[in-house]
Order: sequence, then structure tokens, then C-alpha cells
Amino acid sequence: MECQDYGLNRTSEKDNLNLNPLQRGGLLPKESRKALFEFSDGYSVCDYCAGRLDKIAKPGIINFLDDLARFIGVDQARTVHGAREGKFAVMHAMCQSGETVVVDGNAHYTTHLAAERNQLNIVEVPNKDYPEYRINPYDYKEVLDIQLDKGTDISLVLLTHIDGDYGNLTDARAVGKIAHDYGIPLLLNCAYSMGRMPIDAKSLNADFVVGSGHKSMAASGPVGVLGLKDEYADQVLKKSKRHAVKEIEMLGCTSRGAPVVTLMASLPHVMQRVKKWDEEVTKTRDFVKKMEGLGGIKQIGVKPKEHDLVRFETPIFDEIANKHSRRGFFLYEELKNKNIVGIKRGQTKWFKCSTYGFSQEQVDYIVRSFADIVEKYQNY
Repeated sequence: MECQDYGLNRTSEKDNLNLNPLQRGGLLPKESRKALFEFSDGYSVCDYCAGRLDKIAKPGIINFLDDLARFIGVDQARTVHGAREGKFAVMHAMCQSGETVVVDGNAHYTTHLAAERNQLNIVEVPNKDYPEYRINPYDYKEVLDIQLDKGTDISLVLLTHIDGDYGNLTDARAVGKIAHDYGIPLLLNCAYSMGRMPIDAKSLNADFVVGSGHKSMAASGPVGVLGLKDEYADQVLKKSKRHAVKEIEMLGCTSRGAPVVTLMASLPHVMQRVKKWDEEVTKTRDFVKKMEGLGGIKQIGVKPKEHDLVRFETPIFDEIANKHSRRGFFLYEELKNKNIVGIKRGQTKWFKCSTYGFSQEQVDYIVRSFADIVEKYQNY
């Protein structure tokens, strides 16, 4: 039997500027690429394992987890296969089937799936609709009051720190205080914040945090981070009765091999880059201003931007697409010709993008490229 060509060649990062917000925070530094090569075999971190992944000293996973916990402001940290697995583990440990979790209206679909898989009810705190889609922290109090008056058993409050649709930053500290006033713990989904910007879970009133290594912590995924307070460790990190050293919610061990070692190798790089977060926000705001200055382009979401993920409404490109022989594919192809990728094929009414990690020179080139496309088709 002969295998077909699976197309296992990728040059998006080497040859192009990639605007995809999913990928801007996941680019590996050279130290992690070296670690990726050294530990590319499946169980490569397990040579000196005595039964617990988080206790392995060679490579130094045990020390790494201590450093990671300090970095994100939690008492204990574990690696998981992704932020979604971290959310599921917390819900599974903290909630009983039939109970309710209160989430924001901008929550990622994996929040819903984690709750459904745990047979939990979901109540949403609504956003403020077009064009901001803002989550008001104090609407959590209103929703909690309504549900508790009904006798609803609420075992967890969840907030998406930065949502993946609009890049809105919500005040976690305020939501956490509200939740704690009702005696309910807060799970903070930091998939788009942990590793891109400074995070201190305790100062944000978060009892649990989850992050995405491959989305925002310069790691080769799938890999995620789960952080928690000591007071919940007995529940979330409960040991197996049959296999004494194994933690049940971690299914014994989680990330092994390349994902965890690239996360480890990237931590010093990530710890330094979050110190430049203010520069990234300033750069993003300037990018938005210049893009909106082209005409027919509007940033959707809270203004001014407080995160690098930007959603643009782009009727000017949709009007061109309606007349162009390539229809909606024209924008992708025009950008690709300028070595810019990351905007989905066929998408012209709106798109999401990010300039995280780009130099100002690269950002200026991206803006000029969009301007050239607008000018090229202004009389189309």
C-alpha cells in the first residue's frame, strides 16, 4: 500500500506575514525549536519518570511548574492538552451533574462543550450587542440574583478574559469579587491573555485560570495551562484510589513530549515579552486608526483596543467582491500576492486579525498593502 501526499509542507510563517490571531502568540522562539527537535519522540520526557509527569526532574518539569505558577499568580499549576481540557477538568471536579455554570455571552464554544460534557446547565450573562459586544461585569450580579432567587444551584462562574470574536478585555477583578460575594469560585479563561499580557490570577480574583500554550505561550501544541488556588487542590488534583500517585482529573498524566518541552523552553521568552504588552496595545491602536482611515473599514468591539485581536467590518471589500470575477476570494489572493496571509479565503464582509509581535515597519507595510488594494479597486 502506498500513502498519498498529505501536504506536510508549510511556509506561511517563513515566507509571509501571518495576521491570524490564533497563531500570532504561538510562534516558537529559537530555543523552543531546538527543544522541539530534541524531544520530538512521543514519550521523550518520560525517561526518568517515577509515575507523575509533574514530578519529573529531568527534564525539569517539576521546577518549571513552580516557575509557571509564580508567573501567572497561582498556588499550583499543571499542564493540560489545551485550555478546553482545563475548563473541563475544573467543571468536572467542582460541579455536579444538573448544576449550573454562569458564563459570559462572548464565551468560546469550548466553554459550552465542557459544560455540556459535564451535564451542566449554562446561563449566559448577555453582551451589549453591536458594535461593542461589551460584557458589563455588574451584569453578572443581576444574572446571579435572578438565578439564585429561582433556586438554581450555581457551582461555578466563568469569564472569558479576552474573547476570541472581538478581542474585548473584561474586568476579571470585578467579576471575581461579585462571584466571591455569593460564595462561588471564578474560572478565568485566559486563552488569549496568558502569555501575551501580564496575568496575576490572585489579583484578578480568579480561583482557577486556564491558558493556551499553542495559542498564546509560544509552544508547539496541543498544550494548555491550568492554575488554581491551594484551597481547591484536594478537589481538582484528587488522587486515584487504585493508582495512588495519579491525579484523576489529569488522567494520570497530560502533555508529554514536544508540547510540554516547547512550553518549558518558551517560558523565559514569554516572561520577557509580556513586559512589552503596553507597546503591543499602542501598536494595535495605531493599526486600527490607520485601517479605519482607509474608509469603509470599521473596528468592531470595545474602543479603544485593549488587546491585539481586532475584528474589522469591511463593507468596502464586500462591495468589490460582489463585482469581482473571483468574488470573495479576491481579497485573500490580493493579500497573498503581497505575502500577507491569515485572512480566511472568501471572507470580505469582516475579518479578524492581529499584529502581535510584528515590528512597526511590518505593520506599516500591512496597512499600505490594504491601502493599495482599496486604491486599485476604488473605481471598480
